[in-house]
Amino acid sequence: MIGHRRIDAICLGALALAVGIVLVFSQGERLGIQPAHATPGYVSRLFDDRRVHQIDLQVEDWAAFVEHAPEEEYLPCTVVIDGEEFRQVGLRAKGNNSLSLTEEYGLSRYSLKLEFDHFLDGGTYHGLDKFSLDASFQDNSYLKTYLAYDMMDAMGVPVPLCAYAWVTVNGTPWGLFLAVEEPEEAFAQRVYGLEYGQLYQPDYRSLEEENADVALQYLGEDPENYDNIFRNAKFDYTATDQQRLIGALKTLDSGENLSSAVQVDQALRYFVVQVFVMNWDSYVGHTGHNYFLYEEDGLLSILPWDYNLAFGTYSLGMTHPITDPNVLVNYPIYTPAPGDIMVSRPLYHNLMQNDSYFAQYQAYFAQFLTDYLDSGRCEALIRETQETIAPYVQQDPTAFCSYADHVTAVDTLLTLCQLRAESARGQLEGRYPATLAQREDTTTAGVDASQVDLYALGDFADLEEARPRQDSALEMVTQRA
Repeated sequence: MIGHRRIDAICLGALALAVGIVLVFSQGERLGIQPAHATPGYVSRLFDDRRVHQIDLQVEDWAAFVEHAPEEEYLPCTVVIDGEEFRQVGLRAKGNNSLSLTEEYGLSRYSLKLEFDHFLDGGTYHGLDKFSLDASFQDNSYLKTYLAYDMMDAMGVPVPLCAYAWVTVNGTPWGLFLAVEEPEEAFAQRVYGLEYGQLYQPDYRSLEEENADVALQYLGEDPENYDNIFRNAKFDYTATDQQRLIGALKTLDSGENLSSAVQVDQALRYFVVQVFVMNWDSYVGHTGHNYFLYEEDGLLSILPWDYNLAFGTYSLGMTHPITDPNVLVNYPIYTPAPGDIMVSRPLYHNLMQNDSYFAQYQAYFAQFLTDYLDSGRCEALIRETQETIAPYVQQDPTAFCSYADHVTAVDTLLTLCQLRAESARGQLEGRYPATLAQREDTTTAGVDASQVDLYALGDFADLEEARPRQDSALEMVTQRA
């Protein structure tokens, strides 16, 4: 028999434990603990895209950070997001061509990464481990990435969350950026649940190399042949994980039983938008990169990433860049790249070789045009977002363009989407050439897009004109330090 004193002690201990459990669950989100059934806290906070958020980066020597930004090394900083402070957050610049060109033109407005668990184990922003701040490089509209993700979302493709943020440095205005959820642990858990699979960001070491693994070609059973994939894994992987992915690529290469290796429906929906937005800095383009690859149970999914050079504005690294708006707007939706590129992109090419999948792709394209363009969703999103961000664009001290140029770019983007939709519908209906071969055999090019000035969306001349603004903004931050 237990004495009454021990009973009292046990009861008090149980009560304390119960209180502790309640506190952990009530404050768990603050500690980075997310209930399995709950939407992560960061979704309704930073990624509430109905408003422009406030982010202050507190860095001791911002001029030194800008000077060493191309090295892409993290430094610790304090970040204040909508009035909430987070310490010891990793900060670095990000980008490929955008980063190198920002440095080459002597500019200081870099896209940025913020990693909450880089210096602080378990650090999160309400469950989010990392997000980026997109600088809208060569995007005078500030809208290309935001619009492309909305298009993908409309087609049921998993996308990173994003919202606009007014960024200050040590309290001094720095500019309007697009905050984008980085696809890592938080993204995988949000989209795929607690038992998520493997996530990769295939990318080349150099464009001078073949990079066949980035193109998702099967290169044999040796994992070392897929360095550009496994080197860019977002999570720790095992030999078994490698074997599953390589097995999926082998099946993809065969062109048979594709549904056993690829989430076909999701891939077709992804390619509809990818082709519509004329993005050649992508899997179906010149570089073959700028996508995420998700693998679970041997099934591959391709996920969207990086659209600042979409809507026909990519020309970097191309020997003969396409600049004619008539060619771009009417670019074939069945062969969105020359034949040598298409045959080396099995995830697109082999799906299109299957009659059933090709018909499904056509049906999804028609659905996208009807539901997104014809319904007015595209125009409404562009105009509503333009109105929301206008006050911030007007006062953006590091903008790549003037406010007048921004307004022109927004109008140009909307016109481009409308003309592209008109051309795509004509291609689906057989009125316009839908393949590069058909284009060579006819003089009927498609819709007239000669009035579109693609340079209005973002050009190298803008980079030259932006330097005085950015130098002045950098000096202002330095003086107030």
